[in-house]
Amino acid sequence: MKHDPQCLFCKIVRGEIPSKKVFEDADILAFHDIHPAAPVHFLIIPKEHVTSLAECDQTHQAVLGKILAHSGRLAHEQGATDGFRVIINTGRVGRQEVYHLHVHIVGGPDPLGPMLSKR
Repeated sequence: MKHDPQCLFCKIVRGEIPSKKVFEDADILAFHDIHPAAPVHFLIIPKEHVTSLAECDQTHQAVLGKILAHSGRLAHEQGATDGFRVIINTGRVGRQEVYHLHVHIVGGPDPLGPMLSKR
């Protein structure tokens, strides 16, 4: 499995940095965001280092499907029982902060507000 020794999320996968885990299996890890934007806010990442969604190809199809397939159940279990958002920030313009593919699951009991701020 490919890892980046300097990547923050690879360090979390390796257990070098603690996280509050939501779910883990051989391919993916879900954990709470350290700066939550809503009552429910966790990340799902592939354990293998993938820089961003822009770098994905057909070889990533299974892990991407697994991430999305687990999203609904995990969101519901964490308290997003009336809906949630799935956000994948990609690249500089997409405001990606950590360059390891990660999917934000954001929700909770209250409406989240507009999807994007108006300019």
